[in-house]
Amino acid sequence: MEYRIDPKTGNRLSILGFGMMRLPRGITGTDQEKVTAMVGQAVESGVNYFDTAFVYPGSEVATGRALAETGFRDKIFLATKLPHQQVRKTEDLDRIFAEQLKRLQTDRIDYYLMHNLPSVTLWQRLVERGVIDWLAAKQADGFIGQVGFSFHGKQVDFLELLEAFDWGFCQMQYNYLDVNYQAGQTGLKTAAERGMMVVIMEPLRGGKLAVGLPAKAESAFKAAEPGVSIASWGLRWIWDQPEPTVVLSGMGTMEQLTDNLATAATANPGMLSQAQHDLIKRAIDIIEAGYKVPCTACNYCMPCPHGVNIPDCFTAYNTRATQGLIAGMSQYFSGVGMPNPDRYSGPDKCQACGTCERKCPQNIAIIDSLKEVKKHMEPFWTKAVKLGVRIMMG
Repeated sequence: MEYRIDPKTGNRLSILGFGMMRLPRGITGTDQEKVTAMVGQAVESGVNYFDTAFVYPGSEVATGRALAETGFRDKIFLATKLPHQQVRKTEDLDRIFAEQLKRLQTDRIDYYLMHNLPSVTLWQRLVERGVIDWLAAKQADGFIGQVGFSFHGKQVDFLELLEAFDWGFCQMQYNYLDVNYQAGQTGLKTAAERGMMVVIMEPLRGGKLAVGLPAKAESAFKAAEPGVSIASWGLRWIWDQPEPTVVLSGMGTMEQLTDNLATAATANPGMLSQAQHDLIKRAIDIIEAGYKVPCTACNYCMPCPHGVNIPDCFTAYNTRATQGLIAGMSQYFSGVGMPNPDRYSGPDKCQACGTCERKCPQNIAIIDSLKEVKKHMEPFWTKAVKLGVRIMMG
């Protein structure tokens, strides 16, 4: 196992982190026996960063049981997340945190995140409910180590969040298809330049960059390195860069764990050759050939004077075309804040002013393309989702 240093604490962290969201399941729910076995194997192989969350069904409980059964709690760094949408008053902070400690069978959280914090506006809601003083007290008493946030949203909001608080670390989506999506490479480098530990999530886009690539892309990878998994290419692409500290993998089987451990054993910055980078670029080109809109996310069309997040609208629409409904809608909901009226930046905001089309170097018919996004990415059932989020957020 290779390790990188958290610049804020000096903690030596495994480059492979165990994301505890996609745990193995049995007939009645999480398969605890398999979870415990995988956690034990991971720790014995050098993994020392485990990431869960309050809202991952059964995850905190399963993680806590696995660490208790293996006796490995003191050998690892444990991360979990505060569901900020459920914090309506200061007392909720203590209630949620106490429940997390109970579930995880621990007396401390080493890395505590504001879960899916998309903007400074929502951070300020937490501030108004006393989160800064609460976090400071918990840190002073040793219940919380470092404080950070996980992010799904627009790059401009990510950069603003970096300035909004003295964060210890951050967590962001990043992979070879998402260089310019959400926080993107700019966000990654900016956070690292600020001396922050950066945790990467969705390095394989929920498995889509491991299983389900177009046949031509998969064949190219297998021909280049017959004994290497497709997943290894995605992980090595990230570890080839110096800025990420930990890369989370949501491993659901022992086979996935074993494969990722093998890749992590020799992964270092600069490990990929130019030929390997060229092959990844060819795979990207193959994937993008199936896109509905030939957008490269260059951002020349931005900012939209009416608030449309044009690149993220097209990225999600293209993802739906190439990787399916669930992957596409997941990106759309997070990228344009579809259910959240405070963050919504989808096609409904378009006023057909044409400013974007005059700037687009690809000469994309952006106005008409946004109409297609609206048609395919906001079907009738999304209205119920919007209403549900408004009610939940008060």
